[in-house]
Amino acid sequence: MWTRLPSSGLRVTGADRTDFVHGQMTGDLRGAPTPGLVPCAFLNVRGQIEQFARAYRRPDDIYLHLDAGQAAPLAARLRRYIIFDQVELEDVSDTLRSVHVWDQAAPGWDEAGAAAQQWTLGDSLVLGGRVDRSGRPGVDLHYLARDEAAVLAELGGEERPLSDLDALRIVAGIPDIHRDALTGTLPQEVGLDVRGPLPAISYRKGCYVGQEIMARIEARGQTRFHLARVVGEGVPSHAEIRQGEKVVGQTGLSSGPHALARLRRELEDGAAVNVGAAVEVGGVTAHVQLLGHD
Repeated sequence: MWTRLPSSGLRVTGADRTDFVHGQMTGDLRGAPTPGLVPCAFLNVRGQIEQFARAYRRPDDIYLHLDAGQAAPLAARLRRYIIFDQVELEDVSDTLRSVHVWDQAAPGWDEAGAAAQQWTLGDSLVLGGRVDRSGRPGVDLHYLARDEAAVLAELGGEERPLSDLDALRIVAGIPDIHRDALTGTLPQEVGLDVRGPLPAISYRKGCYVGQEIMARIEARGQTRFHLARVVGEGVPSHAEIRQGEKVVGQTGLSSGPHALARLRRELEDGAAVNVGAAVEVGGVTAHVQLLGHD
């Protein structure tokens, strides 16, 4: 089974590409193998997420895979920081396509191999990365748009809609930063910390934009918000979560009765959030599920 991913992408080349991108992102690109795959966020000076990406380190370039519409704003941000760096940026959103292959079943993919692999599928060169979008690791597969018909024919299997993949990832507690509208938040609030469902931070890699805020949060131990799940019949997407008169969070995308949520650790009565705590989401009664609990 496979699902088309709404995507955009940047290709970064030049002698200083690794050091430059490493100095902008939360993940440790220098420490990655070649080929390698590093989930990461690009933060503002307040430590808030501007973009989330998966950085593929290859022998001749770095490929940044992003959600649809995110390559242009990231390119504009990166260009502001290019001074004497030998770096070139190319928006490849129109020339590449991406699908997610469920359960690592992509033909030619070595399940015992590296997290990022490049091989020929049919007559087309493809780039794959081990990515968990459903609670079970699968493969993100990237290829030239002009080769799409040939690649999909070689791929075989059943195409499943993105909504099916979203349903699984929401139940599994895996955020999609852009589509869940979680930009503008701190990474630790939305599951990107080292023990979160989508780890994308290195606390030991050195300086990058927003790193000072990340260090403060690590020293403090936690944030006021965290990633949780709310469950209620007809719970809406991208809605405020209330307890009494107090806004205590907001939902991301919903699927059936489930939605991921950025939620305060303490609700109206000042007590820590407990499994089953009652909240209201856009007029719908729902209950809190802490990730890792049924």
